Amino acid sequence: MKNLLLFLFTVFCFSYVAQSQEHAWVYFTDKADVTTSIANPLTILTQRAIDRKNMHNIPIDERDVPVNETYISAVKGQSGIEVKAKSKWFNCVHVIGSVQDIEALAAFTFVDEIVFADDSLNERNSNTDQQQFQHKELENLVDFDYGSSANQIEMLHADYLHENDFTGDGMLVAIMDSGFPEVNNMAGFNRVITNNDLLGGYDFVNRTEDYDAFDGSSHGTLVFSDMAGFIQDEFVGTAPDAGYYLFRTEDVSSETPVEESYWVEAAERADSLGVDVINTSLGYTTYDNPNYSYTPSDMDGNTAFISRGGNIAVEKGILVVTSAGNSGSSSSFPVIGAPADSDVYAVGAVTPDEVYASFSSIGPSADGRVKPDGMAQGFQAFVINTANNISTANGTSFSSPIMAGAITSFWQANPQLTNLEIMQMVRESSHLYNNPTNQMGYGIPDFQLALDNLLDTTSYQKKSIKIFPNPVSDLLKIQKNGVDSLQVNIYNLLGKMVYQNDQISSEINLSALASGIYIAKFESENFQKSLKIIKQ
Repeated sequence: MKNLLLFLFTVFCFSYVAQSQEHAWVYFTDKADVTTSIANPLTILTQRAIDRKNMHNIPIDERDVPVNETYISAVKGQSGIEVKAKSKWFNCVHVIGSVQDIEALAAFTFVDEIVFADDSLNERNSNTDQQQFQHKELENLVDFDYGSSANQIEMLHADYLHENDFTGDGMLVAIMDSGFPEVNNMAGFNRVITNNDLLGGYDFVNRTEDYDAFDGSSHGTLVFSDMAGFIQDEFVGTAPDAGYYLFRTEDVSSETPVEESYWVEAAERADSLGVDVINTSLGYTTYDNPNYSYTPSDMDGNTAFISRGGNIAVEKGILVVTSAGNSGSSSSFPVIGAPADSDVYAVGAVTPDEVYASFSSIGPSADGRVKPDGMAQGFQAFVINTANNISTANGTSFSSPIMAGAITSFWQANPQLTNLEIMQMVRESSHLYNNPTNQMGYGIPDFQLALDNLLDTTSYQKKSIKIFPNPVSDLLKIQKNGVDSLQVNIYNLLGKMVYQNDQISSEINLSALASGIYIAKFESENFQKSLKIIKQ
């Protein structure tokens, strides 16, 4: 069963890949200029990504170095071989070709290993062991009228986050999905566009940055609305003020393993951009070619390529939120799919009355870990469709972004905490934490409880800053509360530092900056906050 998790379980007609063409991952032996690249991280990562890694003590390592383009060109030059995707984390490329042509690539001295998506073909190779990687006092400021979205937000008590000015501001989110048509034209996204929070995107299927070419399906647009959508007094997403990158990784015209590789490549790009949270309402269990399909026993978090990529994303400090799947009523494959089986935060679906939705995929993972990690409304969830109308949709595709946005807004309250710490605090706030079930995992989180616990266990509530005016022409005024020796670094949206001041008082002069959008990172002892600045 195709596990794209589209609402209403839409069935597509897929064209089958000719049996003579196989999918495989070609792993390389090494990379170029590793030592130099790591010593000069701005050549491979944005400043935002470097800062996020430093803040959470995440090392910059060989996996952050790009794949050797000379190797890729050599593979592309071979007859019968099509290179579809690349992964720096795994140091490999995804290829399509005949078995004979793919096996011929082993003649290259820089090819370490070839792994076919059809596992039966790997018996042809003497070395098929896949690489293993380590898992490893408040003030009310915002008063939204949630309209149709009230129930799905208030169920999680995410309205409490918003009331205390945690709406995702300063956080970066990447959404991987099947298409984002009309995102630039819909009034429901005016808030995110006007605030310059729609930061960019890429279509990994068609290899284009043109939003208008994100034709795919409208599934991603609906998903995006549950996080960033805003219609005054009618609809509010769970993180309406976060910054967003939109990545198309799913090709709805077929179901093949290359989509896993597209996803990993997008996750790598998100990491290099300094993204904090990834939402993906996609999942993989079976393929058009059954030889590539997984079994429930494969859902152990370390078998599927996308799941191993999800583990690395989490290890790199990203909080990955995924749909658990829509196969709960299936007799053959009721359990979560990939990458929900990895170290990510997997989200199942409940009804508006907080009852388990029968289609929601169940746990545990094949190796016995509690899954799903949490539950949110996924039956009769409200979305904004491409006609800019508010409608309902069913699926864990929508419980996932509702949860991801809430987690993003929650993490804004203390971005110094790690992704693992944030996930654990969310789990501990959930109503079934002490008695998890296969259907609902740890249950429905209470973000009011989570936020109160966070602020009770830190001194964060005693420290705050505000900036004004914003937009600013020249002088930006700083209002500090409990913060001394404050320093600021300001970056453009490409991650380049354009301003630095190690000792600021009540204002800074930004007259020398060009008009545009900037991210200001304020720091002092035991305090850090990133704010967006609009320079007129």
